[in-house]
Amino acid sequence: MEKIIKPTSGYLALGILFLSLLGIIFSFIQIGSNGQIGYVPVLIILFIVFVVIIKGLIIVNPNHSRVLNLFGRYVGTIKANGLFFINPFFTAQKISLRSENLQGQTLKVNDKLGNPIEIAAVIVWKIGDTYKAAYEVQSYMDYVRVQSEAAVRHLAVSFAYDSFEDENADLTLRDGGEDVNKILESELSARLSKAGVVVEEARITHLAYAPEIAGAMLQRQQASAIVAARAKIVEGAVGMVEMALQKLSDKNIVELDDERKAAMVSNLMVVLCGEKAAQPIVNTGTLYN
Repeated sequence: MEKIIKPTSGYLALGILFLSLLGIIFSFIQIGSNGQIGYVPVLIILFIVFVVIIKGLIIVNPNHSRVLNLFGRYVGTIKANGLFFINPFFTAQKISLRSENLQGQTLKVNDKLGNPIEIAAVIVWKIGDTYKAAYEVQSYMDYVRVQSEAAVRHLAVSFAYDSFEDENADLTLRDGGEDVNKILESELSARLSKAGVVVEEARITHLAYAPEIAGAMLQRQQASAIVAARAKIVEGAVGMVEMALQKLSDKNIVELDDERKAAMVSNLMVVLCGEKAAQPIVNTGTLYN
């Protein structure tokens, strides 16, 4: 499991580093100019101190971390920011803790009903457990990319694109909205937790029928819309005809037998349901001629 450590501040080591550098320069001058070979051991010691300190100094920037390893053993993770001095034999792997965007490529898959569709998603993620990111997977960047694509594909085959063919579907990709996004986010969290990745947000950014069936599906949607509109028009027309007959009867404006009522209903339905404006015909005779 991840272990957070805070090593020694590096400012004291930095001061010693500068002093050792000055000592090295002074020793070189004494050996080269004055021929004082007694400074050779001092030069060697100062050089070793310089190398050890410069190897042990590390800088950790904001929202970054260092995973420390000593001869194949995990030592801990530094998440504090600043200048630090660590064991020079440690290997320090740099891992960013910043949020990352993954814009997935557009995938062509079949939905639950077998219709070919195109789908893409954007995922916002960051590293939450540096130990898992460093040691549980080969490359957490590749792992996030591959598993995200797999999760989007699994989401697409789990639901129908819309409810035209599956009217009893409780949730579809097109109408699911936030519910679909939450399902995707939940599956991504389960898949990526092995790599220590925290999924902050996941959203579908592209959703459409594949080009080979897009035209046919558009015609089907248009036909469904026309049928629904016609049904609404007929429903309204029947109500208006019923109201007209009732008003004529209640106010005794004219008495109509069944044949005249049928003719009136027929004419009103043609006028109300027709796509074009009706052409009026003025009757100059009596109603019963």
